[in-house]
Amino acid sequence: MINEQSDIRGSRKNRVGTVISDAMEKTIVVQCQRSYRHPLYQKVIKTATKFYAHDEKNECKKGDVVKITSTRPLSKLKRWRLVEVVKKSEE
Repeated sequence: MINEQSDIRGSRKNRVGTVISDAMEKTIVVQCQRSYRHPLYQKVIKTATKFYAHDEKNECKKGDVVKITSTRPLSKLKRWRLVEVVKKSEE
C-alpha cells in the first residue's frame, strides 16, 4: 500500500531557489544556482538556471527562497509548480 504523496506521483525533480520575479499572474521565476568542478582545469564554476513555476495563490514575493517540483506542461515555459516557501524575504 502506498502512503506517501511522492510515491503516488512517481519520482519528480525538486529544486530549491530564489524568486527573482513575481510580475506575472500566478507565475514566478525561480533562479537555482549550482556549482561544479571543471573536469580538466579543476576550477569551481557557478551556473544559474531560471525556472518558470506556477504559483496558484500568488503567495511568493521577490527574494523568497522556495521549493519547486516538476509537473506536466502548464504553458509554453511553465513546467514547474510551487511546493512551499522555505524562507520569506525580509522586505
